[in-house]
Amino acid sequence: MLDLNDIVVFARVVEAGSFTAAARLLAMPKTTVSRRVAALERELGVRLLQRTTRSLNVTDAGRLYYEQSSQALRAIEEANLRLAEARAEPSGTIRISAPVGFGHFLTAAVVDFLAMYPKAKVELRLTDDKLNLVEDGIDLAFRTGVLQDSTLIARKLGSAHRLLCASPDYLARHGVPERLADLTHHQCVIAGSSASGAHWLLEGPHGQETVTVAGRFAANEMQVVAAAAAAGFGIAQLPHAMAATLINERRLQHVLKDYATPAGGLYVLYPSSRHLSPSVKAFIELAAERISNRVNTA
Repeated sequence: MLDLNDIVVFARVVEAGSFTAAARLLAMPKTTVSRRVAALERELGVRLLQRTTRSLNVTDAGRLYYEQSSQALRAIEEANLRLAEARAEPSGTIRISAPVGFGHFLTAAVVDFLAMYPKAKVELRLTDDKLNLVEDGIDLAFRTGVLQDSTLIARKLGSAHRLLCASPDYLARHGVPERLADLTHHQCVIAGSSASGAHWLLEGPHGQETVTVAGRFAANEMQVVAAAAAAGFGIAQLPHAMAATLINERRLQHVLKDYATPAGGLYVLYPSSRHLSPSVKAFIELAAERISNRVNTA
């Protein structure tokens, strides 16, 4: 029966170029290395290495066997590494980036994660800037909308869209819009840089429609837009989960319920799927569960 250790020794001899160098790498006597290679050759019934007092050459059969067996050995090493990572308790610091308006999504996941893994730490950086994960030392980032082409690994958690909301006070003063066209006669809180006007693309019973809106206040940060809407400055488009929280708190009311923005993707991004730390893997799975359930059922 083939001994896997004999195959490992043979592979190291080929890679090192000599029995002496392989013995040094394997921390075993040269005679043991030679004996193991000989045992492998007897089991296979073929000469793998041609030995002389001055040189060591790999035979054609040995080269073929090395190419095939080395792939299997790497797969086994990778499997061992993954198993060790899976068994390791998450610890250390995870650096996370997310849009400012997305922070409320992550609160439950962060709190649960820290409670589950006492040795772990989380540094959450909320910014609407698209950070370079590698240069800025970010382990994972949450993004929405259409992703730009990149070398990052992206995992889609679900789809997200925005609802039309306004405060009860605003609606009491200005009335509840009944048709999409009514928005042109209302004050709107605009997520953008200009309060003078915006074109809202909305999806409803008749497909996608565009309406031109304006208002007295605009902001490029969603939490500020939500606060302005709750303060009675007009109708706003808010992310579904953010709107749901404020509606449940009775700070906002959902209007034009047949309309919402077209759904966009909700993603978690990370630099590479290889050698992710146990902490990062655990947080991705936990956040995916929390956020996906909340977004897809909101």
